[in-house]
Formats: sequence, structure tokens, C-alpha cells
Amino acid sequence: MKTSLFFSLFLILLSFFSKAQMDDKFYQPKKEMKTLEFKNIENISLPVENDTITAVILKPESKSIKKTIIFFHGAGGNISTYQYITKPLVENGFQVVMVDVRGYGKSTGKPTHLNVAEDGQKMFDYLLTRKDIQNTKIYIYGASLGSQVSTHLAKDNQAKISGLILDGGMSSFTDIAIRFKPEMKEIIEKYVTSPYSAKEDVKSLKGLPKLFIYSKGDSTVPFEHGQTIYNNAPEPKQFIEFSGEHLQAMVVDQEKIVKAIEQL
Repeated sequence: MKTSLFFSLFLILLSFFSKAQMDDKFYQPKKEMKTLEFKNIENISLPVENDTITAVILKPESKSIKKTIIFFHGAGGNISTYQYITKPLVENGFQVVMVDVRGYGKSTGKPTHLNVAEDGQKMFDYLLTRKDIQNTKIYIYGASLGSQVSTHLAKDNQAKISGLILDGGMSSFTDIAIRFKPEMKEIIEKYVTSPYSAKEDVKSLKGLPKLFIYSKGDSTVPFEHGQTIYNNAPEPKQFIEFSGEHLQAMVVDQEKIVKAIEQL
């Protein structure tokens, strides 16, 4: 009886600990930024509660901008870490907004699953007040961990956007936790909850064009995560498989990726 009670109390404590601490395991923000290699950069700062979130608007040389891509990056670094993905897009005529949620780069505060989602929506709402973005087709691009907030944002704003791009994105916070701690699968499934997940949110995106970019050689996010999200997604949708490591599609197959986004 005592053993059973002790174990029950242990699980309850573990549950509280997991819910309180698990967000910390997903985000690895960096404040140090590399030089941004773009010609036309506009810096954005937006107050959120007691913090500030930041973004950059990267404009192509062409004055005729038809598409805007709002880019949410992965768990590590900041916007400067991922400019190798967005630079080819800007060079091919896309207007790109790269967002640093709380804790990343010049943004203040500490990221959690919930405030990252809130930050994404607040930044999105602000961007839609700008005529230079209003007058374009808007696409949301989620890279790696950015897939979660991107799909969630697409679900809540489907009528305002023209497409969703997921590049090496995990199917859910819970699923990627199991990927790195498979020996704790049962405990993670029971106590590590995803407040939102790409594999569920994507189900509601009927009629919205969707592009999925994944590699079987990805050692960070399993290829199966991409297949799960893709299989859950209603039409229209396209799946691009490339050969390479995590988030290297724009490096190894740039022409194909840019063309697919142009046609989305």
C-alpha cells in the first residue's frame, strides 16, 4: 500500500515538474547575432506584455513584390542562424519576414510553448496592418521547431494566408521528445502534453496549399514525422523529399525548392 502511494505521488510530482520545466528542453535561444547578409533590411520591434519581440523585413531588389513569406525558425540560434534558407527566397523576388520570438536574438523574455504561439499571432496581426504586406499573397514558413507555431498560426488565420510551408518540422512537441528520450516513451506520452501540434492543426487546412520538405537522411527530425503531418493534411498538398541533413534542402536542392514555393 505504501509503495503504491509513494509511486502515485511520484508520478504526480513528475507530472507537475514536466509541465513546468519541459518547455525549457525545446528552446535554445542565442542572443549573439551574425551579420545579416541582405541589402534591404527593416527592423521591427513589437511590445508583448513585459517583453519585446523582434523581426526583420527583407525586401528584394524588385519593386514588384507579389508574395510575402513569414518565417519562423528552429529551436536553436536566432534569425541570423537561418538566413541561408531565406536569402535565396529574397534573391528570387520574395519579401521575407524573419521572426525572433521571446528570448531569441534581440527579443527579450523567455520562450514557452504558449507565449511563442501568442507572439506569432501578435506579430502576424501587426504585419497585416502594413500595406506593403497587405497587398501581397502571404505564406507562413516553419522550419524545424517553427513548424509548430506556423501550423497553429495557419489554422487560426487560414482565410488570411495563401499557403503553408513546413521544412523539417516535427509532428508534435511530444513526438520529438520521444525521439530524443525513447526510453521514457510511456512517461512522456502520459505527462508531456503538446498544447498544439502540427499533426493535429494541419487537419483543418482544407483548401490551403501546403508544401512539405523532408529528408530520409535527417538525423534530427525523423522522416516519419513529415509523413505523419502530410498524411493528416487535406488537399492541396505537395511533398518534396531531398537527400541531406536537417534543414539543408535550400543548400542541396535550392532551385527545386524555390520553384516549388513560387508555384505554391
